[in-house]
Amino acid sequence: MKRGITILVSLLVLATLGYFTVSKWAIKHQTLTFYDESRGNRPVAVDIAVRRDKEMQADAGLIKLPAAILNHGNTVKFTEYSFLANIFAARGYIVISIQHDLPTDPPMVTKVGELYVGRQPQYLRGVANIRFAVEEMKKVQPNADYDHLTLVGHSAGADISMYFAKLHPELVKKVVTLDNLRVPFMTDGRFKILSFRSKDPVFKTDPGVIPAEEECEKAGITVVRTTFQHNDMRDTGPEEAKESIQGMVDKFLEDDSSLRPVPSQSPAPLMTDAGPVAPFVPVTPAAPLQN
Repeated sequence: MKRGITILVSLLVLATLGYFTVSKWAIKHQTLTFYDESRGNRPVAVDIAVRRDKEMQADAGLIKLPAAILNHGNTVKFTEYSFLANIFAARGYIVISIQHDLPTDPPMVTKVGELYVGRQPQYLRGVANIRFAVEEMKKVQPNADYDHLTLVGHSAGADISMYFAKLHPELVKKVVTLDNLRVPFMTDGRFKILSFRSKDPVFKTDPGVIPAEEECEKAGITVVRTTFQHNDMRDTGPEEAKESIQGMVDKFLEDDSSLRPVPSQSPAPLMTDAGPVAPFVPVTPAAPLQN
């Protein structure tokens, strides 16, 4: 009997590993560049990740692919979050990773005392990139659900994700952030939010960004406080960090998961008050990412 149980457990483990292995190898990545005439023919590059079998079903009109928008951190390329793109694609999503900044764009600067320490122009540019890329993707893959987006982002990209949700909540189904430091969480309970927080001596979250624990429970926000540093949350990070994040995201995407947020039972403000802007924490030369 014990031998039979051992064999069964072994088969289940192999089946699970097989699922993720097959899914990973079955994922197709394609890079396209669109040009936005309304902004001086600005190039907007996207990396598209999708499971081949799901793409075939969508092309045949059998299904509509759920859509996820993946937003990179400042100075990080849109292709440096494949560990996130692949977990969503394995779940059947079409994942659209967008290149938000160009070499010709002015550098991100800090303006103490201004909203989001002066980063709002970059966030608005990111929102415009998302809206434009989605409209172009409707031509590339019309059989996807672009009216209920899942926004995913790291660092500045996480702030772009939350800011998009603030401006266009009607288009958002879920939000996953990895260290959004400036833009406060949405707290009206309209959609699920999962947020990973780093433990980093340099990258600090501004006051008012993360709601109090009680408010998170009411609004359906899951905050995961990790031991990882800010820059661990991308492809160059340690395997332990990436695997931990992947596991939590995978559970979050399950409708019957224990991480499913509780629907809000009472009205709540749309966003938490940003409060006074915190003094900027200088980034040391060793940190390649500024937010």
